[in-house]
Amino acid sequence: MKVAIIYASTTGNTQAMAEAIAAGAQAKGAEVVVSEADSFDTATLGDYDSIAFGSPAMGAEELEDSVESLFSSIEGDLSGKTVSLFGSYDWGDGQWMRDWVERMEAAGARVLNGEGLICQEVPNDDAIAECKALGKQLAAQ
Repeated sequence: MKVAIIYASTTGNTQAMAEAIAAGAQAKGAEVVVSEADSFDTATLGDYDSIAFGSPAMGAEELEDSVESLFSSIEGDLSGKTVSLFGSYDWGDGQWMRDWVERMEAAGARVLNGEGLICQEVPNDDAIAECKALGKQLAAQ
């Protein structure tokens, strides 16, 4: 099982979530590649059995720019892929994540974690545990 975890983080909160997801997937024996969105090699997308995408909410609850750019470039290649979505926010109610889930589903991806995994500001112990559980789910796909 090969899992990619692709994210952007402006304050370290989404990065902490990505690292916990990676730890969960590795605990289940998956080969895990963690990459920031602006350095992910899109040519390797087909190499992964499942992919986790992470982005903090920016501005008016939008994806971070590098994640938006990456997602726009691979949106047409996600049909049939198992993906999960995660990210952190400071204010708002998670609309950026709901919009992102809709875009993933419209692209034909299977969103493993329904409405996405979101965390307000710094992930607490419960959020880290949820991230690790998500990593384990990704490794089981």
